[in-house]
Amino acid sequence: MYKEKLEKLYTKDKETFFNDLNNMLIKEEKKIIVTANPETLKYSTTDNIINKLLNDKNTISVADGIGVVKAAKILKIDVKERIAGIDIANELLELGNKLKKSIYFFGAKNEVMDDLLKVVKEKYPNIKVVGAQNGYVKDRDKVMNEIIKKEPDIVLVALGIPEQEKLIYKYLDKFKKGIFVGVGGSFDVISGHKKRAPKIFIKLNLEWLYRIVTEPSRLKRFYKNNIKFILEIKKEKKKQKK
Repeated sequence: MYKEKLEKLYTKDKETFFNDLNNMLIKEEKKIIVTANPETLKYSTTDNIINKLLNDKNTISVADGIGVVKAAKILKIDVKERIAGIDIANELLELGNKLKKSIYFFGAKNEVMDDLLKVVKEKYPNIKVVGAQNGYVKDRDKVMNEIIKKEPDIVLVALGIPEQEKLIYKYLDKFKKGIFVGVGGSFDVISGHKKRAPKIFIKLNLEWLYRIVTEPSRLKRFYKNNIKFILEIKKEKKKQKK
């Protein structure tokens, strides 16, 4: 059930992945980066679009979550390390600034977007922001068609799983180039509206714990997705042995 998806994960380390991103931008390739966590993989078992997306030749899935790394290891797939969506978003801003690329931001609240644009203007002056739209617009399809016309090099979409991935995938064929990433709550962190976990939590792969402690409402979702996911992975391993 899950092994096929886990075998498609990016298996090298974060530094190598960031070098790959650099080369993709230079070559003007078209790729969608899926920051796969247990929730994403669980959606792939019931949602045909997510399933199709994860199998697409233009998709690169990275393990955004220690649960996915552990699941891969249980099924004997050597994934080197977790690559968090927030780290990918930050790296794309760095690379976009270095290579003088263009970017479009879509998602989050209006006040978050306003502060995000201020941070980008100050920290990444060489990036060309070709557009920005908050996530509360009624006609998301209209926004995507606007992005197609702008032809940005980088598109970051923060609408939450699975909406952001499905929306990008719906229009992917209409783009000639671009690195597309569904970045969840990354705009909140980059803009300064939310704090990321302290470095010690990140280093110990306990960022999930920090989120639960600071936002207890996440506990039910964590159990539903992460705990059940690992149990399903262990069942899958047992079936393989039979």
